[in-house]
Amino acid sequence: MINYKTIQGSSEALYEISKSRFLCFTAHAETEAQAQNFIAQLRKTHWEARHCCSAYILGEHGILQKADDDGEPSGTAGKPILEVLKKQHLSDVVIVVVRYFGGIKLGAGGLIRAYGKAATLGLEAAEIVTRTLFRRISVTIEYSLLGALENHLHQNEIRVEDKIYSDKVSLLLLLPMEDTEKIEQELLNLTAANCSIKESDLVYINVPL
Repeated sequence: MINYKTIQGSSEALYEISKSRFLCFTAHAETEAQAQNFIAQLRKTHWEARHCCSAYILGEHGILQKADDDGEPSGTAGKPILEVLKKQHLSDVVIVVVRYFGGIKLGAGGLIRAYGKAATLGLEAAEIVTRTLFRRISVTIEYSLLGALENHLHQNEIRVEDKIYSDKVSLLLLLPMEDTEKIEQELLNLTAANCSIKESDLVYINVPL
């Protein structure tokens, strides 16, 4: 499991050239079913369009990659869209470019540039984030240590997911995976080892770039 770039939510963009309109739609998708559903919905919405070309990259390592020219000459639509995703090092992203033909042929080179440009504009309109791996931990302390601990967490911008109050207080924290050991040691030092730390599961969180 690694940190990787993706987009949050969805976006839209328009590119026009030689009377053809290229509408780009992007979305975050974590499964192939989600990506295919997004493509199918746009095909249904834009049923009058000449082409509905697409590409997506899925998985933490971007191992699932697909592109579809949807009737355009082979390699002139889906592939340039896919190349834009690869160049930006994005995963879990689907891009659909809908073309409304304007009556003027662009040629293979023109199509490659147009679909690539539309995809680029779509991603420029999207919110790109780093999907970052965090370790969830609980820190249990006496109430007398709460003020100092909360101050430390605030100063170091450590994420507090929840607080549980009983005879002691437990704080549920989310720590960047690569910093977990260092932060846990800092907490032990801060409390003079008067705290109980328990590690839990791993979770991905979108962190803005």
